[in-house]
Amino acid sequence: MSGKKLRILEVNKAYHPHIGGIETLVKQYSEELGTVCGAEVRTLVCRDGRGRTLRENINGVELTRAGSLGTYFKCPLSLSFVRLFRKMAKKADVVHIHLPFPLADAAAMLSGYKGRIVVSWHSDVVKQKKLMLIYKPFMRWLLRRADAVIVATEGHINGSEHLPEYREKCAVVPYGIRPEDYLSIERRPVLTERATDKTAVKVFFTGRLVYYKGVDVLLRAFSKVKGCELFIAGEGDLEPKLREYARKRGLDGRVHFLGFLPEEELRQAYADCDIFVLPSVARSEAFGIVQLEAMVYGKPVINTDLPSGVPHVSLDGITGLTVPPSDAGALAKAVNTLAADPGLRERYGKAAAERVSSVFNEKEVIKRLYKVLSGRRTNR
Repeated sequence: MSGKKLRILEVNKAYHPHIGGIETLVKQYSEELGTVCGAEVRTLVCRDGRGRTLRENINGVELTRAGSLGTYFKCPLSLSFVRLFRKMAKKADVVHIHLPFPLADAAAMLSGYKGRIVVSWHSDVVKQKKLMLIYKPFMRWLLRRADAVIVATEGHINGSEHLPEYREKCAVVPYGIRPEDYLSIERRPVLTERATDKTAVKVFFTGRLVYYKGVDVLLRAFSKVKGCELFIAGEGDLEPKLREYARKRGLDGRVHFLGFLPEEELRQAYADCDIFVLPSVARSEAFGIVQLEAMVYGKPVINTDLPSGVPHVSLDGITGLTVPPSDAGALAKAVNTLAADPGLRERYGKAAAERVSSVFNEKEVIKRLYKVLSGRRTNR
């Protein structure tokens, strides 16, 4: 393909402003593969909810949102997506599909597309067992058909029920961020301003308040934590129960529910915290980009030893501490250890910032991704 631009079709369930880690990643790829690597990128997704097909150009990205009849089992139902996939794939040198997304597997199978297919495997389908009964044959077909399977860490392969047999076609391409975007913000003590005790060690969590994030475990742990205040940014179905738990345990003055924070204020919160905690309890947490967003500011991270990519991002004893999932006692001990030792927090935090700069820098990640998409393998 020398002498001409690589034509890439990015395929995902949804796109910005839909909130989600994969959607953020697909936006990054769609924009940066063109600007960093000179590729010609088109992106195909489905509309949120019901609606007709919509075509847009956002930040130079040719985006098609296929019409949808609604969402079932958290997956859009769209006949036009299948038709558009067939049409747009014909003009692509490589189709890059982000999974899990059952409709994309079916569309690839039905399209008759003979060109290069690269799959980005973000996580197994963990909770929806009934969906897997229908989805598994399509998923296995696509994994066999794919020329390469991209994973963010070795943990994605080792912790998956499906990927080990395709290990030879897997390539590790970590998720990345642009440190300069984070470090250039105006610093403001957005957590300190809300603290009851201005001298307390500030522990921060951000994410959706859903079962696999483990915020209930974090609250149980906090009953055993001393000298700290906890700040929780995010919304979700479990918020009323979590608030009620904190109230009944007398944690009101030490636990602060911040709700949704705009991007700039969220970054200010990362910069103002002393410890970042990701207490996830299930493999649905496949990576945890929020770890990178805290680490870039030199913050130590406490994460959990999930069979996924999570403990491969912030490393135990190097950039923070890793504890068993769902273990409130171990989580409390880790928080207390870091809270009592400013020197240890500083050492882990410095290593965390260096790790983001060297391993997870977006520009280098995009170049590595481009090599896989174009057929020039990158070593794991």
